[in-house]
Amino acid sequence: WQYARDIARVDKDGYIYPIDRIDNTIISGGENIYPQEIEFFLSKHPQIADVAVCGVPDEKWGQLIKALIVRRTPELTAEAVDRYCLESGELPRHKRPKAIEFVEAVPRNILGKIDRMALRTAR
Repeated sequence: WQYARDIARVDKDGYIYPIDRIDNTIISGGENIYPQEIEFFLSKHPQIADVAVCGVPDEKWGQLIKALIVRRTPELTAEAVDRYCLESGELPRHKRPKAIEFVEAVPRNILGKIDRMALRTAR
C-alpha cells in the first residue's frame, strides 16, 4: 500500500477518477468541499482567465470558500460570478464561493500547478 493522500471517485464500472488532495479539503459546516471541483466549474466562465479556490477561517462554519479570480475583462464582478454559480445548476449552493477576490495572477509553482501553500499563507 502507498498512502498518497489523494481523493478519488470510483464509478459503477470500476474506473477511478481523481478529485483532489486530502490536504486541500475545505471543511465548511461539516461538509467536505474539494477546491479543484469548484475551480473546474468556475474556469468554464468565459470571462474568467484563471482561478484558485481555498478555505478561509470562519467562526460559524469553520471555513468559508474563497475564490481568487484572474479576469479576462474588467467588467466581471463578484455579483456576476455569484449569479453564474446560482443559475448554472451544476454547483451545489453550499459550494459557492462566499468570498471573491480579483487578482492579477494566481500563485503557481515551478511546474505550473496552483501553489496551495502560498494560498494558505496569503489568506
